[in-house]
Amino acid sequence: MAQHPELQAEQAFVDRAYDRVEALRAAAREMLDAALKQRGGTFQAVEEREVMVRTTLQRLDQLDIGRESLVFGRIDREGGEAFHIGRLAVSAEDQEPLIVDWRAPVAEPFYRATGRHPMGLTRRRHFASEGRRLLGIEDEVFSLGGADTNGDAGAAEDEHYEPVGTSALLAALERSRSGTMRDIVATVQKEQDEVIRAELPGVLVVQGGPGTGKTAVALHRAAYLLYTYRFPLERQGVLVVGPNTLFLRYIGQVLPSLGESGVSLTTIEGLVHDVRVRGVDSPRAALVKGDARMANVVARAVRDRQRPLRRDLVIGYGRTRLRLTVGDSAAVVAQARRRPGAHNARRTVVATLVARKLQAQYVAAVGAEPDANDEQAMLQELRRHPDVVAALDRMWPVLLPEELLHDLYGAPPLIALAGRGVLRPEECEALARPRSSSLEEIPWTAGDLPLLDEARVLLGTRKSKPTDDEVRAYGHIVVDEAQDLTPMQLRMLNRRSISGSMTVVGDVAQATGHRAPDSWDEILTHLPSRRPPRVVELSVNYRTPTEIMELAGRVLAEAAPHLRRPRSVRSTDLPPRIVRAEPGRLAEAVADAVRADEERVGAGTRAVICPPSMRESLARALREAGVEFGDADHDGLDEPVTLVPVDIVKGLEFDGVVVVEPNMMVGESPQGLRALYVALTRATKVLTVVHAGPLPASLSAPLASV
Repeated sequence: MAQHPELQAEQAFVDRAYDRVEALRAAAREMLDAALKQRGGTFQAVEEREVMVRTTLQRLDQLDIGRESLVFGRIDREGGEAFHIGRLAVSAEDQEPLIVDWRAPVAEPFYRATGRHPMGLTRRRHFASEGRRLLGIEDEVFSLGGADTNGDAGAAEDEHYEPVGTSALLAALERSRSGTMRDIVATVQKEQDEVIRAELPGVLVVQGGPGTGKTAVALHRAAYLLYTYRFPLERQGVLVVGPNTLFLRYIGQVLPSLGESGVSLTTIEGLVHDVRVRGVDSPRAALVKGDARMANVVARAVRDRQRPLRRDLVIGYGRTRLRLTVGDSAAVVAQARRRPGAHNARRTVVATLVARKLQAQYVAAVGAEPDANDEQAMLQELRRHPDVVAALDRMWPVLLPEELLHDLYGAPPLIALAGRGVLRPEECEALARPRSSSLEEIPWTAGDLPLLDEARVLLGTRKSKPTDDEVRAYGHIVVDEAQDLTPMQLRMLNRRSISGSMTVVGDVAQATGHRAPDSWDEILTHLPSRRPPRVVELSVNYRTPTEIMELAGRVLAEAAPHLRRPRSVRSTDLPPRIVRAEPGRLAEAVADAVRADEERVGAGTRAVICPPSMRESLARALREAGVEFGDADHDGLDEPVTLVPVDIVKGLEFDGVVVVEPNMMVGESPQGLRALYVALTRATKVLTVVHAGPLPASLSAPLASV
């Protein structure tokens, strides 16, 4: 990039901004030290001191931008006004703005202006920088008539394809990856910004193919919403749900780099935090457990535990014998069912109704009405009578969700009863499993967790504190890779939304779960519907080069011919390679491919993506071949080379990728070719496919084979 005539002046401004941030940090640290030194005082003084400490710590977090650039551009408006756009708002000593927060309304034209619609701008300036060092400047000049003088900003606007700040964008895309996702705040494009700044209410679905930046856009949207709607969302909370813990580690630094450290990140399984997943369902069981009909099955299982006595209850009380007939118990159960509230909470209602029926018999037998105190004492005695307690446990037992589901799975007659008219016999059979000796030993599966969550809502708490089992709800929920969530998992998210505000992100073409939706309508039917949902599509692939997408596109055309792939914005002139390994030498061929990619990508990250069944054997073989690598589950993505099974690679990206035995990968995944499509689209620079077995038909056509 040629040196810009204003480079030195802009560098001086950037230095001033950094110096001001350091001064603000120093002032915040002094304020924190002063607050921490205070001791004693009134209750109000202590409260005020704690508020000051919390506020100052939050301010220090916001001012800690790490190694990321503080300022990334400038906009010049008609009339001579100019604003520098950056990672956070910074004011000078006289409180005049030095830098405008990228989320502020005045910064919107930096991302949205085009040659046809300049939004009042005369110039947009992009900075290329490393930390506080300014490397170059790229200007886009707008004419008052709406035609761009350099011919870039308005090109292909209708297709939302021509990027703005091309040099800065391509420089960012060419940077080597690391083990964590970077923010894209400096290079957000128009179609991405429209998603980021969309209004808060309702469900917003973001469909985006590989490399479109949908995850980064969703995270930037969370940061934008917290900035714009700070008052409700800071109190209500924002939740980000990712597909697995590896993915959460990968994206973990994006929001803090944008000044937002208070967002909760979890997997869908993490929402049921007190149950450990130890088992794996069969494909049929996984399909059944994820089906929306299971909500009805669980509700029936609860209702089936609300039942009349099998025989009359007879107890001695004083000199009388009191009887609760089977008919009486049926009437009590029916009356309790009509009451609102969770199952466990209504146990008190049942106990009271039973005690009153028995008390009425006693009064009739002795012929005298007790006074108020005696009446209450009698009711308490009757409720606590051992035979009455046993009858109540039959009629309306207090249950944990784990007890309900364990009992259900362990008794085929209970499954048949709860599933009558809802599940087919073979589906009921798929749910059955042997009983465990204790709740702690139950081999819960990922498919069980939504059912436990459903049961928890229906049963309510049986603990001492009413809030112990209450579901935590949030003001806004971001859901990534939503196309892989089952209807029952989607119900979990629905009940955690306070107002129905959600950002749902994914790609139908990359659905690799046991069920693959044909459209977003199948997903939206299980999400909040207080407002009509909005569905938008990101159409530009910034990550995956054209050469790789052409190969991946063959797989998509076979896997889902009705779906289209995103258009790549860049080319690398590095076509993918397909390497056929000699019999018995697959690991050696993989090791050679890893070493070859090191020369092609330099210091960037590389991944070996394999079928899940090959993970352990391939790891041993690579170690024997002298290849140093990290294991995705244990080491995350911190090593230069990572071995990743295809079932957890979604959402990640690497400079170089080696895909091993694609045909086996297809055979082991519920959605086959779609899993291969995911694997092929993880690379930002180079892709190598290594195989000893046959290739899928979509990869068998002539290529740059070796």
